Amino acid sequence: MTDTPLLNASCRVAIAALLHDLGKFAERARIAEANEPVDSLGNTRADIEKQNNCPSFNGRATHIHAAYTAISIDLLEAHLPALVGEEQTPFAPWGRKGVDDSIINAAARHHRPGTFLQWIVATADRLASGFEREEFEAYNQSPDDGEAKLNHYTTRQWTLLEGIGEPKVGAKSPAMPNYRYPLEPLSPASIFPVASDVCEVGNNASAQASYLTLWKQFLDGLNLIPRSHRANLPLWLDHFDSLWLTYTHAIPSATAGIGGNVRPDVSLYDHSKTTAALAVALWRYHADQGHDLDEVREELRAQWDQKRIGTPETVDAWNTEKFLLIQGDFFGIQDFVFGDAGQTQQHAARLLRGRSFYVSLLCELAAVKVLEALCLPAVSQVVNAAGKFLILAPNTPATREKLGQTQRELNEWFLAHTFGQCGISVVSLAARPADFKNRDLKRSPFSELTQRLFQSLETAKLARFDLCGEGARAALFDGTLERYTHGECRIDGRSPAEVELDEGLWVSTLSADQIDAGKWLAQQDRLLVTTSRLEALDGAEPPNQLRLAIFGFHVVFTGDEEASGKFGQLADSGNLRRAWDFSLPTSSTGALWSGYARRHINAYVPRLGEVNERDAERYAGIDHQETFDAHPNQPKTLNHLARDSRTLTPAGRWIGVEALSILKGDVDDLGLVFQQGMQRPTFARMAALSRQVNAFFTVYLPSLCASDFPGTYTVFAGGDDFFLIGPWLSTIRLAKRMKDEFKRYVANNSAIHFSVGLAIAKPGLPIRQLAAMAEEALGAAKAVTGKNAVTCFGHAVSWNDFDTLMEREAALARLAEEQSLSTGYLYALLQYTDMAAELKASNPRPQAALWRSHFAYRTRRLAESRYTDVQDKSEREKKRQRLHAELGAEIAGHGIEKHGAAYKIALFTYLYQQRD
Repeated sequence: MTDTPLLNASCRVAIAALLHDLGKFAERARIAEANEPVDSLGNTRADIEKQNNCPSFNGRATHIHAAYTAISIDLLEAHLPALVGEEQTPFAPWGRKGVDDSIINAAARHHRPGTFLQWIVATADRLASGFEREEFEAYNQSPDDGEAKLNHYTTRQWTLLEGIGEPKVGAKSPAMPNYRYPLEPLSPASIFPVASDVCEVGNNASAQASYLTLWKQFLDGLNLIPRSHRANLPLWLDHFDSLWLTYTHAIPSATAGIGGNVRPDVSLYDHSKTTAALAVALWRYHADQGHDLDEVREELRAQWDQKRIGTPETVDAWNTEKFLLIQGDFFGIQDFVFGDAGQTQQHAARLLRGRSFYVSLLCELAAVKVLEALCLPAVSQVVNAAGKFLILAPNTPATREKLGQTQRELNEWFLAHTFGQCGISVVSLAARPADFKNRDLKRSPFSELTQRLFQSLETAKLARFDLCGEGARAALFDGTLERYTHGECRIDGRSPAEVELDEGLWVSTLSADQIDAGKWLAQQDRLLVTTSRLEALDGAEPPNQLRLAIFGFHVVFTGDEEASGKFGQLADSGNLRRAWDFSLPTSSTGALWSGYARRHINAYVPRLGEVNERDAERYAGIDHQETFDAHPNQPKTLNHLARDSRTLTPAGRWIGVEALSILKGDVDDLGLVFQQGMQRPTFARMAALSRQVNAFFTVYLPSLCASDFPGTYTVFAGGDDFFLIGPWLSTIRLAKRMKDEFKRYVANNSAIHFSVGLAIAKPGLPIRQLAAMAEEALGAAKAVTGKNAVTCFGHAVSWNDFDTLMEREAALARLAEEQSLSTGYLYALLQYTDMAAELKASNPRPQAALWRSHFAYRTRRLAESRYTDVQDKSEREKKRQRLHAELGAEIAGHGIEKHGAAYKIALFTYLYQQRD
């Protein structure tokens, strides 16, 4: 059972740390409340708070955002959880006379800390940025205002992705990149950087107006969080984390001292999120072990005192392993999603959707399981993407003991319900405050910490499940045989069949839930996580609820909010642990915020929509019926998708092959990017980089599919990899579009790219076989020198060559239409490509060199059959020679000669569109 008082106290520390730089947002917006007089001397609220919270240099207050933090938290108090009153552990009640250890002061005084809790937030703030003592002192004396062309109002956030790897040709300088993020709420469009001169202009008034607009949107968004959830601190904080991301993802956290060691490439969100995680872990490390907090305060103060460098107490403070980095990794994803040893293909589409959804769901709930076991808030989880999560915890004996117990519980669940087909490994790594320093060294302490973290996860992959443990044996064997009353599951072929889905179709409970999840994903937008099963709400029908508890949690799909306070009764009782919005973006520019914590655990699903007469003819016969009976908004099956690349000729004939493309890809060498590519790596930068790479596939890709490629099933996409299924032709075009958009997303950084494998297949093949084909194709692309490649129609080429081949396909299509090129002529070209490729082999056959003469002869014969209506013999011959030369230049020269067998990519792309 979660220790609610300890969890609530941890949430309060997290809130103070998460909001410590709220003043940067408010001050740049120039909120009017700061300038209101508050005393008889005419002092404004800002004047008073500057004296209380801001450091000074040469008689002038610096970092005045700290004053605005106090002002803005006070303004938001009516919309926040109860942060006043007697029960504010570990803080003193807000406003108590003579006591300044309140939440608002802990947040606002991070540049002038005095109390233990203020030093906790201040230390976390500095560690998140990777500061050394001397660096922070210089930063603390840097003004963050002024009238320069680019100051803290006008500077826009740099992109981390542009600075990865070697400096690019054309960059203005290593310290001044070319791209910025627009100051807009999080949306599929706003995550893309734009040229600096587009969004970064030296006009304070205009810049402040933009911040004020964003501030007002943030306030409106804050009001959307259900009021009834405020009393449930862990639940509310999870919601607020998504709100904070939406409106601060593009606000640069640090703008003072740009050009030195400060680079405005970390958002306010990523900095404050990692600060909150560090603050909670640091506070809990000392508080849980009963340390003398006055002594700890002095220890923290000494860490940042230049006069005490090298003294025993500061050395101990920097080198004590106070933190525990906890990393979770979902292994066996491929087998889990594509495993198919059963005897039925019924419900295949729903099962595929449900299984891919389960990967994200299981990883999210495993992270919640760890957080609850350790009494940590949602913001202690700094990364969750593509089956991996990272949590920062206090390094105490109690933490390690509870973590071991949680791993055993996860193991038992996976052994009982998947027989070890997959699982989640949870590994931990102790870290010192000194490990979070960045330094300008090739191997900085934080770089080395990151390397050790990756190595610990690789080691864990070799030691999955404690199969000799008592819990593991019980999960595998106790009562298992008795559960096979109806035989084995008809879907996975091994689990006990316990649910009858259709007449005579018995499946395992997990398979039944996966199929239901696949159905509900297409109908609902919200997911509730509870600790006990729900009955019907307010006398309504029983909720869409999974049968099987997951790690002790129950999962409910819902689209409607409970009339009495938006699930308020569930929140009040503590039964509601999480409420997640997993809806897809409704537009490319709309803010991704609806009042609930957002999780990108859904993917785009193609739907039929309103079927017109043409569509009905296209899909006729799919259900073995002469006419097609469609249901609006019904998800398409793979059979529907296979027909979506067919076209209707003017003569009323459907042409084009009926097939699917399976697209699998991942970012090349992303591990090296994380470990070696960042300039001055810090905890905040690591978290930001993970979030940003993930966002391309989880935020932008679903929006792209919905708008431009509506026939695409996103089986999974997130982290650094993706697996898509769609109509064969549109999926090939989607692959190219993704490559182009990813290049734009990473600010044209040639050091970051991905490779893909495309496999073309009929829709009747089992999903597992389709996945194997795509995996093989991806492997071939990865084998290309330098990667950054694509495999299509069995040929692996660089993306540059693929772009050229798509141009060649378009040219071939034009010639074929203009000159009515025969099928026989075009298919003969396939043989010539093989012969041309053979000439480049180490020991080619001499006969291969004949392809040119064969091509010339066949092309001449073709030309001689044209222009028979031209009466003038000389003119007729000139036209035939021009045609011969044009076909020779385009097909032989630009096509076969240059690309060899890979020219088949262009040929097949065209020919497949012409088949009956």
